[in-house]
Amino acid sequence: MGVFSRISDIVNSNINAILDRAQDPEKIIRLIIQEMEDTLVEVRSSAVKTIAEQKDVERKIERVQRECRDWEAKAELALTKGREDLAKAALQVKNRLAQEIGLLEERHHQVEDGLVKQTEDIAALQQKLADAKAREASMVARHQTASNRLKIRSSMYDGRTADAFLRFEQVERALDELEGKVEIYDVGKSGNIADELAALEADHQVETELAALKAKLARTDQ
Repeated sequence: MGVFSRISDIVNSNINAILDRAQDPEKIIRLIIQEMEDTLVEVRSSAVKTIAEQKDVERKIERVQRECRDWEAKAELALTKGREDLAKAALQVKNRLAQEIGLLEERHHQVEDGLVKQTEDIAALQQKLADAKAREASMVARHQTASNRLKIRSSMYDGRTADAFLRFEQVERALDELEGKVEIYDVGKSGNIADELAALEADHQVETELAALKAKLARTDQ
């Protein structure tokens, strides 16, 4: 199914609007370019035929003009020979040829006008085709960029990456547990030292009190 139905559809088309409405812009832009290229080939082929027809009409005009001049010359010759009847007949042929020249010249104008229109169509189609190809290049670049980003995102969140993160978290948890054991050991060790210091202080106090008591008793005995 085509996007355009006539050359005027292409020339007057808004490619951006068409792509905005499309469900698959890349597919549509390729279809647009293909239709434009096919249409351009057809228009160029038609223009070639028009040019050929133009040259053919020009040759016919030149031929009939020569015949017209020849019959006029024959009419003059007949008059010089006193044959007015032949001169009259020759002029009648010349007039018919002149009418034919008029018809051929009218056809020539029509062909020229058609060729001008075809030339304008070719120029407009070429411009539209260039615009479409530029859009296609931009869309391909955007698609490539998006595909690369999707590939990177997919690689980040696929099963292998998830497994790697899980193993990394397991290692971290194991290290946390190991560090916790070290900290618990240090905490226990610090508690033992404190207890030992407290015991030493208590012993020192007892010994001090014992020495004081001994000294008091010694004074009493005296």
